[in-house]
Amino acid sequence: MNQKRVERISRMEMNLDESQKAMEKLAAAMDQYEAVQAKYYKLARYYGSSLWLEDYEADEAGQLPSELKRGVLSEDGVYNLLLEHRELMKRLQKIVLRSLEEE
Repeated sequence: MNQKRVERISRMEMNLDESQKAMEKLAAAMDQYEAVQAKYYKLARYYGSSLWLEDYEADEAGQLPSELKRGVLSEDGVYNLLLEHRELMKRLQKIVLRSLEEE
């Protein structure tokens, strides 16, 4: 029996298992992202709109119920999400390009 061959096949089998698990997780994450993508873009448009400013000013004037969850009116909450989205898209682009080069 060739020990090097057995070790190589074992390593490649581990690579297969890990790759399959990672791709399953990635596919699930992509499904989840696609499901909320339209909502994300609505949020991004709202954040830069006059409606957001009106809602923000109403909150500052105490015109909203105190129990209302309103993280969307924080100046950093949505902005940080927009930045995170941009960085993730750049990262995805690099990963895709690298993968295409490998094929």
